[in-house]
Amino acid sequence: MDRIRIRGGRRLEGRIAIGGAKNAALPLMATGLLTHEAVVLTNAPALSDIATMGGLLAQHGLRVEHDTASRRISLDGAATDFEAPYDLVRKMRASVLVLGPLLARYGQARVSLPGGCAIGTRPVDLHLKGLEQMGAVIELDAGYINARVPDGGRLKGARILFTQVAAGATENLLMAATLAEGTTELVNAAREPEISDLAHCLLSMGARIEGIGTDRLVIEGVDSLHGTAHPILPDRIEAGTFACAGAITGGELLLEGMRLDLFGACTRSLREAGVELLEEADGVRARRLNGLHGVDVMTEPFPGFATDMQAQFMALMAVAEGASMITETIFENRFMHVPELTRMGARINAHGSSAIVRGVGKLSGAPVMATDLRASVSLIIAGLAAEGETVVNRVYHLDRGYERVEQKLAAAGADIERIAG
Repeated sequence: MDRIRIRGGRRLEGRIAIGGAKNAALPLMATGLLTHEAVVLTNAPALSDIATMGGLLAQHGLRVEHDTASRRISLDGAATDFEAPYDLVRKMRASVLVLGPLLARYGQARVSLPGGCAIGTRPVDLHLKGLEQMGAVIELDAGYINARVPDGGRLKGARILFTQVAAGATENLLMAATLAEGTTELVNAAREPEISDLAHCLLSMGARIEGIGTDRLVIEGVDSLHGTAHPILPDRIEAGTFACAGAITGGELLLEGMRLDLFGACTRSLREAGVELLEEADGVRARRLNGLHGVDVMTEPFPGFATDMQAQFMALMAVAEGASMITETIFENRFMHVPELTRMGARINAHGSSAIVRGVGKLSGAPVMATDLRASVSLIIAGLAAEGETVVNRVYHLDRGYERVEQKLAAAGADIERIAG
């Protein structure tokens, strides 16, 4: 099993190209189920989650081509198999995003329940309740969601009020609504940039959607959608991760292709911590001005502070002057990186959904274990600032959401390498 070795203490500087957003690419790939024409996505990242989704769509019968050199994904054809099996869905929870498109276009779907994961249960009840409001008949049997539209008809438009903000449910029901009969209103919808990106792609396919970027989406169903070509927006989490990496080393990085508006509340928190963010013609420049300062943050749906940035920001706060409180409101088990950071000398006291971080003068390299995607990269960030050698084990988590992270950091001056295991 591969490991990442870091020898800390080197300042990062230079340019890092930000890839296409994983969390945008996955629902965008599912749009290939909504049309018989080709959907071509550009700026596509080469990640294991992307390969998993491609394999799932191929299982359904689509022709899937991913040219990693040109960063292009092409999806074409019609579904011939309507089952998303457990062996594929268990690898990636976003696989449930095929449910809405399959029901909308083909009137049937059998999708494995995704089950729990390391950072929380993330139930799919909001997806199912919304589809039921649109007329789907849903039964849970032997770990599978069996869904159908009665009498071979179409889903019906409905007013769906989300009891909590949920990005995945918003994406699934948005796609389903594009081919439903009548008008669908999604109230208290998630507002993440990746959802707006999905909506703009659907618009270019012939969908009718109003309220993009707000918490109220109104979708007027159409009879069919056509193909399109769509560029995937830059990955705000990858960009924020590298901003933290540069800041913890006292460095300066140009995050090529990034837009400042995609950061949401992370912009304010990073600036309060002493990290300057400046939008330039070809990206966002991130640099540490002087010292780092403790800042309190609470994770919230966009435009709040992203839960996917919590672990990276905690690593940054571990060496900041003063104390900070980090409160996690999205997932219940997202402090599993805390014991590993304390092995490196961080002073963190986690209790329930909050963690108090008291900054220390230095961290020490140590062997550590990655527990999930964002936890793994937080340990790399800590290792960049630590004295001595840090070895991060179980980095297969990392490959789900970061493309060539060790190569990008090495090109900016880090002493980092992947060790094949």
